[in-house]
Amino acid sequence: MQANTTASEMTPPHAQPEQAAIALDTPIQRGAQTITDIVLRKPRSGELRGLTLTDLLQMEAGALIKLIPRISTPMLTEPDMNRLDPADLTQMGTAVAGFLLPKSAKVADSLPV
Repeated sequence: MQANTTASEMTPPHAQPEQAAIALDTPIQRGAQTITDIVLRKPRSGELRGLTLTDLLQMEAGALIKLIPRISTPMLTEPDMNRLDPADLTQMGTAVAGFLLPKSAKVADSLPV
């Protein structure tokens, strides 16, 4: 007799989506709110719609500006992204590129697994 197994039963309960915490070099000021840290999560395929994976892997600014608001907490807006310090965009782009690489291509301790 064969038991039925659902996807949720196959996934360990402690497994969480991949995330990267980014401490901003230059905080984002949004009205009275000051954003000093951003958490990015690994995008799902639908969130990549309209973007080129090659552009994201090459950290092309326009592609990152479109994707990051879809995967950031707190959610950044396009105006937030346009005012972002280039060093912070680079940090976020590095995290995004790491999310897109297969685990076999990642070097230990250099990119999020």
